[in-house]
Amino acid sequence: MQLQSDELLFFNAMPQMLPIYEVLREKLIAAYPDVTIKVSKMQISFSNRHIFAMASLPWKRRKGWPEEYLLVSFGLSYKKESPRIAYAVEAYPNRWTHHVIVEQAGEIDRELMEWLQEAYVFSLIK
Repeated sequence: MQLQSDELLFFNAMPQMLPIYEVLREKLIAAYPDVTIKVSKMQISFSNRHIFAMASLPWKRRKGWPEEYLLVSFGLSYKKESPRIAYAVEAYPNRWTHHVIVEQAGEIDRELMEWLQEAYVFSLIK
């Protein structure tokens, strides 16, 4: 599936993050051919029945965080613990949103893809 114009426009402010997004996108499409991609002002969402993963750019500075990164977010029914997870919030009871800072394409690795697989399944059954 070719990149859409709204996806390209999303990265106008930080074009150096586009190649990282492309790796994420390609892996998600390969794993889940039924995925739907929706671009909004603040994020790009990946859905099956529901949103299971999001990609966003920094919109404000956070102390201790890099200036440039792709924030990959996903939802699970519990709080996953890992030093790679920048933070997690329980948006609703038993619905945790996790946020991972990705600075290089190589960080979209097996571990992150396993978390996204878990989020994909969770979004199908919730």
